[in-house]
Amino acid sequence: MTQPIRIKDHEKDARLVRARVVFGAIMVVALLGVLIARLYFLQVIQYDYHSTLSENNRVHVQPIPPTRGLIFDRNGVVVADNRPSFSLSMTRERSGDWQQILDVIVEVLQLTPEDRVIFEKRMKQGRRPFEPVPILFELTEEQIARIAVNQFRLPGVEVVAQLVRHYPQGPHFAHSVGYMGRINEKELKTLDPVNYSGTHHIGKTGIERFYEPELHGQVGYEEVETNARGRVLRVLKRTDPVPGKDIVLSLDIKLQEAAEMALGGRRGAVVALDPKTGEVLAMVSQPSFDPNLFVTGISFKAYAELRDSIDRPLFNRVLRGLYPPGSTIKPAVAIAGLDAGVVTASSRVFDPGYYMLPNYDHKYRNWNRTGDGYVDLDTAIMRSNDTYFYDLAHKLGIDRLSAYMGKFGLGQKVSLDMFEESPGLMPSREWKRATRRQAWFPGETLILGIGQGYMQATPLQLAQATALVANKGIWNRPHLAKTIEGEKPVDENPIPDIVLRDTSDWTKVNHGMQQVMHGARGTARKAALGAQYRIAGKSGTAQVVAIKQGEKYDRSKVQERHRDHALFVGFAPADDPKIVVAVMVENGESGSGVAAPVVRQVMDAWLLADDGRLKPEYGGPPSSTEVTAREE
Repeated sequence: MTQPIRIKDHEKDARLVRARVVFGAIMVVALLGVLIARLYFLQVIQYDYHSTLSENNRVHVQPIPPTRGLIFDRNGVVVADNRPSFSLSMTRERSGDWQQILDVIVEVLQLTPEDRVIFEKRMKQGRRPFEPVPILFELTEEQIARIAVNQFRLPGVEVVAQLVRHYPQGPHFAHSVGYMGRINEKELKTLDPVNYSGTHHIGKTGIERFYEPELHGQVGYEEVETNARGRVLRVLKRTDPVPGKDIVLSLDIKLQEAAEMALGGRRGAVVALDPKTGEVLAMVSQPSFDPNLFVTGISFKAYAELRDSIDRPLFNRVLRGLYPPGSTIKPAVAIAGLDAGVVTASSRVFDPGYYMLPNYDHKYRNWNRTGDGYVDLDTAIMRSNDTYFYDLAHKLGIDRLSAYMGKFGLGQKVSLDMFEESPGLMPSREWKRATRRQAWFPGETLILGIGQGYMQATPLQLAQATALVANKGIWNRPHLAKTIEGEKPVDENPIPDIVLRDTSDWTKVNHGMQQVMHGARGTARKAALGAQYRIAGKSGTAQVVAIKQGEKYDRSKVQERHRDHALFVGFAPADDPKIVVAVMVENGESGSGVAAPVVRQVMDAWLLADDGRLKPEYGGPPSSTEVTAREE
């Protein structure tokens, strides 16, 4: 059966169309309202915010790193300056695929795959957003031209002119001035992110590190207008940086060179002080290295050679070298004995060539196996008699001996501005109980009295202990900075002076040290021959390997690097000291024969004029009726 044909309802269709039109109109109006509301929100309500964003896209604030302060020696000779250099910098955020850009740089400059690895490592180091990272330093004119020609292939890469640290004296001051290097990720977390904006290098060692805040200065800024590609169109505003402060060191380059020459290429350390002020006049650690290698980044091969060298050129022997002080501390032990009242200058001890504790059969040998007979304080210092000082240490006891040596700076940091200094070790009863879990034995006190055993000291500490004898107990902490922008450094934590019950004890020990150099039986009299001034000194020998009881030291049976260290300390002129010198020659064996001549040469370089005569400010050759009579 067929369905009837429907009659079209025009009215219904019209109503449907009208509904759709109305709905569409409403949607259009609604969407238009949303658009207008959004425009109002962006253009009116958030006008300040978006105008600031727009301005930031056009205007950028760029940091201006300050010029680092210069470093001079006491005579005005530049030991650390800044020289202009062109470097290649890259901003990762503006380079897109920065790994591919590195490949282009290597291709354009015809560099090696090893250079590519270094560049990538530098780009991955911690940095601040949108901060250019220097990847290649000291560009040549040809390299600059190649970069300019291929600039369209290197977005975010630019050649920047900057000042780079330079050490014109090379290895001479490497261990005192130190060197600068690239800021690493650990340092980046501790530095002021504002003040170090745009700075990529920081002091790593020595004066460069200790006085980093003073040398660095304050960062500056400039507001620049850039185009869409980041190219600077014009400078809108500029705030100049504050340059770092210049530092004048107490070091003297001529004395430094004289000390190096006196060492003669041997491994060792020399430190010279002015006892009246604490100024360090010379500071030599041999062998040394060229600090310029570290400024822009040292190669893996070059660093490995320095690090793995058996001679340890990177090791600062003056500040970090720990050695048994040997007999160089006997003057300090003598002061302790006199002040404690356990001996007097006329007290005598019989020396048969050894010393034995009561109720013990162990013999503690004197270096002179035949003995010196009866010796008093003066003779004991002159002859460096071990037996006398064994007996003196036994009378003092470990508690008093350790306390007195602490007053002389042993076992603590003594410097004012030397970051790497080691405190050394001054053992005590409590120290051994805490570290070895053992009681203190009487024999350990004896060997401590001659500077052996657990005791360890740096050459700087030995120089300071000697300066205290020269200065009659007045503490002037050693320091390298003479002035900082014209102002002298201030010791905010001064160490108390050594006050004796009888101040004449200083003179008694001074006299004994003069006998070492000028006495008829002095152990270092050869080193003082022809001197136009009187020297007070003390030799020392530090064992590297132990020798069994009853055996004698035989250099032919000992490897060169296992032989004894040679030490010597002294000051001059003896009656009015102007210089204190401490010398350590590794494996030099004889303090009097090897180290004492080095001390003499350094003193001559400081006290004598070019014509070989004593400088006028130090007076003529001193005469001492008392000393002359004793020598005769």
